[in-house]
Amino acid sequence: MSDALNYLVAARPDAIGPYFKFLKEAGKNLDTRTRDLISVITKVDAQTEAGFRQYLSRALHNGASPNEVLDALLMAFPTLGLAKIVWAVDILLDMDIPEFRPENLFAEPTWHSVCSMDEIASKEISYKDCDGRSLFIYREGNNLRVYDSRCPHQVTNIPHLSLEGTRLTCPKHKWAFDVATGECVETGNRPLNEFEHKIEDNQLLAYW
Repeated sequence: MSDALNYLVAARPDAIGPYFKFLKEAGKNLDTRTRDLISVITKVDAQTEAGFRQYLSRALHNGASPNEVLDALLMAFPTLGLAKIVWAVDILLDMDIPEFRPENLFAEPTWHSVCSMDEIASKEISYKDCDGRSLFIYREGNNLRVYDSRCPHQVTNIPHLSLEGTRLTCPKHKWAFDVATGECVETGNRPLNEFEHKIEDNQLLAYW
């Protein structure tokens, strides 16, 4: 939630608590992805940028595809109007999420060649760019973890300069992660997005 909502929950729990209970009850027969898409639309209607970024991230995390997000916005055209849809798309363009790029909207997941294993030192974190995406890679012997560089909170791209040891901190809202495990260790509650990977002919490949 935003700082303002957290404040209202603390300051007026008797007023805000029932409101959130109402929202939970009203959506209890909807699947998680559908609730998230509705939340995305409500944030666009209110033109709440932080909320839009947050619920967009949540919708993608819970399985909504970029095409489903775009379709939900367009289906809500009678309520939102073109101006608010364009407002939302401007934010999407600013976020530069790889999955929303036109060339990727209908692309099937595939294996991507990241780098040679010789380029990845053991017990160190490597930062690599691969096919329009940035990755953090942790290697310990032959065990590897390959992460998307984007924070699971609002899909903010975390630069490699935000890394201290194995601790990676998103500069936007200070969610911090242990790259050795991917777990969120401060502020947030969701781990880094980890990609499936394999090694072929001494080459690291990742799947997205």
